[in-house]
Amino acid sequence: MTDAPTVNQPVILYDTTLRDGTQGENITLSLADKLRIARMLDEFGMPFIEGGWPGSNPKDVEFFAAARTMRWEQARLAAFGMTRHRSNRPEADPNLHELVAAETPVVTIFGKSWLLHVIEVLGATPTENLDMIADSVAFVAERGREVVYDAEHFFDGYKDDRDYALSTLRAAREAGSRTLVLCDTNGGTLTDELVDIVRDVQSTLGADPDAPDLTWGIHTHNDADLAVANAIAAVAAGVRHVQATINGYGERAGNANMISILANLALKTGHDLVPAGGGALASLTELSRSVAEIANVVPNDYQPYVGRSAFAHKGGVHGAAVARVERSYQHIDPTSVGNAGRLVVSELGGRANISIRAEQLGHQLEGVVDPRELSKLIKELEADGLAFEGAEASFELLIRRHANDYVAPFRIVDYTCLIEQRAGRELLAEATVKVEVDGEILHTAADGNGPVNALDAALRKALGAFYPDIEHVHLVDYKVRILDGGEATAARTRVIIDSMDGARTWSTMGSDTNIIAASAAALADSLEYAIWKGGSELRRRDERQFATDRVAVAPERPAQGGATANPRR
Repeated sequence: MTDAPTVNQPVILYDTTLRDGTQGENITLSLADKLRIARMLDEFGMPFIEGGWPGSNPKDVEFFAAARTMRWEQARLAAFGMTRHRSNRPEADPNLHELVAAETPVVTIFGKSWLLHVIEVLGATPTENLDMIADSVAFVAERGREVVYDAEHFFDGYKDDRDYALSTLRAAREAGSRTLVLCDTNGGTLTDELVDIVRDVQSTLGADPDAPDLTWGIHTHNDADLAVANAIAAVAAGVRHVQATINGYGERAGNANMISILANLALKTGHDLVPAGGGALASLTELSRSVAEIANVVPNDYQPYVGRSAFAHKGGVHGAAVARVERSYQHIDPTSVGNAGRLVVSELGGRANISIRAEQLGHQLEGVVDPRELSKLIKELEADGLAFEGAEASFELLIRRHANDYVAPFRIVDYTCLIEQRAGRELLAEATVKVEVDGEILHTAADGNGPVNALDAALRKALGAFYPDIEHVHLVDYKVRILDGGEATAARTRVIIDSMDGARTWSTMGSDTNIIAASAAALADSLEYAIWKGGSELRRRDERQFATDRVAVAPERPAQGGATANPRR
């Protein structure tokens, strides 16, 4: 039995986001998207980028054509495709010609390892399949390309017929591939079993006297929630080429997550990595979120290492411990991967959470409010349906309202919302709002495509006469949570509103058994926060220009899909 590679032999990372990642449901990348992500991966230091399958669609052909005009600092591009069709000679096979025509320095070819696929899917004989593997690898290798051979369904094939699965690897090796990748394509292999198979394969093929130096690779899927664990275990067993996708994007339950693999290997093992040192490890969070943004996928707050909640502490015991020794409840320094620790304000937190989170947001509680009293108040408010962990702007306002010098920038005196649906007419919502600012009351009205939309428009119209800068505030999301569904239509609701003004984004909330009242509270907090943080000063009476009666302003219907994110709210 040959020795496994030493720890000092580098582990080479191979990114397949642009090919395997795009097989994930709801993941669609344009040509421009693929080029942007490829450039980001190159700048990060990724050594291999699999750009796509040029034989499968025009977009990937265009990608490789565009890639030929670009300068790549670190990465070597790989084109991906399958072995020749069983009825074709390699020189007449369109897929192989497309792979060569892509003009990439690396070509990755996958072939069948499992007799189930060979016989029942390809309709080939076992011998024909071995010839297809050998002919395809040789055709590409003879044209000067580095060939990576992906043994598809290898672990299932090995368990079905070990000798045949090994014979497919020999065929690829003897034809010229120096990197053999064992693929857990169905993602169902348990870690101990996977490691045993990896070691047996290395021992058996490495013992061949005429075997060239080989690099063993691993490609895992996450159907059993073991993709990252299996990849790391394979590295411990001697694998030195790891294929994965950013954020684990991929078909079904996804692929191994490159972000987690990279961070684990760089921070928790002694392995040298390519990219050197794990790449720009401090930009790992930025890379994860940027790829998600381009793919139009909401980032996973709970993703290890890079998620917003990856280093968030909600429990009071945890918060108090972290306040004393930051690493007491964190397995790494979050800044090492470009993330940040965060204390969550909630009913489960204690005064330490509240004090530290307030300080992180720029507020000193000493001399303003007793942290114990504030903690008690938060617990009471959350018992009534509020949730400060998802609305930190409302938490900041809660602190501010306890300051001795606090003066509310406005007060909603009263409001009315009317909904009208008549035959032959669209649904009409109208809201009237009476607002007091600096001792003066303004009464305004506005139409909307829903009651919250109308209320938002009327409130903005009233406040715009006093604080013109709020025209830059936009609502970008509106979420409603039913807190006690058993109460049916009488249930208490929680409303969270996300707003932005171009410079910052913030979240506010309200809770009530009446969804309009909950929305009004969240809206009021959002606009008060904008006025406060934006430094908007009160525009005095002689500077204001509005109707002389100032009693009623004619309703003005906003454009469809107006201020609130959901048009029927």
